[in-house]
Amino acid sequence: MQDNSTSEGGARRRIRRRYVALAAGLTLAAVAATTALSSWGTDPVAPSEVRADAGDDGKGTFGSVDCREAKCIALTFDAGPGKDTPELLDTLKREKVPATFFLLGKNHVKKYPDVVKRLADEGHEIANHTWTHGILTDLSTDEIRAELDRTQQAVKDITGKEPTLMRPPQGRTNDEVTRVCKELGLSQILWSVTAKDYATKDSALIRKRVLDQADRDGIILLHDIYDGTVPAVPGIIKSLKADGYTFVTVPQLMAPAVPEPGTVYRP
Repeated sequence: MQDNSTSEGGARRRIRRRYVALAAGLTLAAVAATTALSSWGTDPVAPSEVRADAGDDGKGTFGSVDCREAKCIALTFDAGPGKDTPELLDTLKREKVPATFFLLGKNHVKKYPDVVKRLADEGHEIANHTWTHGILTDLSTDEIRAELDRTQQAVKDITGKEPTLMRPPQGRTNDEVTRVCKELGLSQILWSVTAKDYATKDSALIRKRVLDQADRDGIILLHDIYDGTVPAVPGIIKSLKADGYTFVTVPQLMAPAVPEPGTVYRP
């Protein structure tokens, strides 16, 4: 007769071995992916690191803020402009808060050219979030270039200036995306704070999520196209100012360094 305890013990050992093998495989895949990203300069660099490395030789400008001394944080908005962006701009103007806007070309820049011009006129940083929100890592090199270049040209037609920053949809980048960004003069900007405002209309929850994650030299990711976001912004600004934060654009966050084309930045 078979010893059930021995049989069960063997089964458990086989299951453990399978889990160990799976974990090892995932670890190797992660290491390989990290190595591939690093080889093309897509391993993220913290803004505070490049700011410190620049020292007195940095080419950037501080504006009215020196983030080596001040407790800085950058407010950024993706996928606009939209119908609520003018209300957001009213809030930012009233609170004297600069922001960085990563714009979508096809259905947003083209639809709201007056808002894009207002963004530029009021001193906000305009950046690129692709033409159609295509996932760049799923595209060919030519398709990546088209997604970015069409938005570059659309913004330039309105403001007279091409963006120097971009944010890849879903934060997904790789060697080909990096290569094209470098060619087009675009730095890749990720984030450290997200409210997942695409999944909720609850402005109080959006505010809480941002405040819970906020930290010095952070980059906040929001979307000015969702119903709960713009109403949450006044409370976010008020609370962070009360906590000693100074709001800056992404380039101000890195000054005196200048963001390098192709490089991925994430706090």
